Amino acid sequence: MTTSAGPIRWSLYPTAAACADARAWVELQQKLLRAPKTVDAYARGVDDYLRVCARLGIDVAGATRHDVAAYVEDLAHRERPPRRQAAVDGAPTHGLAHRTLHLRLTVVRLFYDYLVECGRRAANPVGRGQYRTGARGGAAGLIPRRERPPWLPTDAEWRAFLDALTAAEPLRNQLLAYLAYDGALRRGELLALRLADVDFPPQLVRVRPETAKNGAGRVVCYGDATSALLVAYVAHRQALVARYGAVSGSGTGAGAGALFLSESPRNRARPLGVGTWNQVVQRVARRAGVPQFTTHTFRHLRLTDLARCRLDLHEIASYAGHRHLATTHQYIRLSGTELAARVRGATAQLDARLAAYVRASGQRVPTGHDVS
Repeated sequence: MTTSAGPIRWSLYPTAAACADARAWVELQQKLLRAPKTVDAYARGVDDYLRVCARLGIDVAGATRHDVAAYVEDLAHRERPPRRQAAVDGAPTHGLAHRTLHLRLTVVRLFYDYLVECGRRAANPVGRGQYRTGARGGAAGLIPRRERPPWLPTDAEWRAFLDALTAAEPLRNQLLAYLAYDGALRRGELLALRLADVDFPPQLVRVRPETAKNGAGRVVCYGDATSALLVAYVAHRQALVARYGAVSGSGTGAGAGALFLSESPRNRARPLGVGTWNQVVQRVARRAGVPQFTTHTFRHLRLTDLARCRLDLHEIASYAGHRHLATTHQYIRLSGTELAARVRGATAQLDARLAAYVRASGQRVPTGHDVS
């Protein structure tokens, strides 16, 4: 993966590195100050496309809509690596996830936009709206989108996860989970937190703009249970830094002051890595019997719980760091029972008015006992 200041590691994308157009396009993304993860995703995507084109004998510069369709077919039928296969029994083990497929196709479209701008092509074979019209008459992508609501644990599954977390995980891992939930934090935001970002008396955490996904900094809060874990962990962290900090070099550099530190012999007192946090959640999820649980589930669940607590959609979007309300809508999913209760409470006066109309018309309003 690239860094904002460091050079692009072309060894990770050898096929793209060998293509002058692809190399120039990826370098342009970095010069435009795209986030490091975005540059990485673009580089991996165009590298994958070029490899498939080489295997299928497709001329990249002269690719047609049919050639792009062949790439889509390859994405939809390739075998998933075991670590990427869905954890749910009976789920497909072939083909990329629909959202990933769209991401790969978006990369190809942006790459061809660049070739059109450079005069290498007259038109983009993945041009939006060229081949399909959206459901409301607007321009649509080459393939339809399927929006699947995020998986959310039931109350029993959430409790099982917390029980498994408390029973076998150290203090740091417990705090990671509680803080991820309370703050509805993305994985990168959580691991990028510094001790200086925590405001202890009011129980607030500052998410710095440079660590947020869209550059939108914000302030989130945490509860009393998380506060107790945080106070205990900070004392533990201070002892860890005092003992190993000088050896690991954790007192200087980009990771200086990181809140969450590794305790493994190899990286002791250094900032915790993404892979370690992924493994923690997967381990706890397996023990709890909820393998669908991921590091992003905390965020999904918290935002839904805020909706259950009747926060306004704009308030939830602000807390989540979303720029668009449509994004917040995708995260919030009330159950049918909750939604029905909300509708019933909001429309009580309308129901009473309708019942009064029926009585005034001389009709008898049936009760539940009258229904056979």
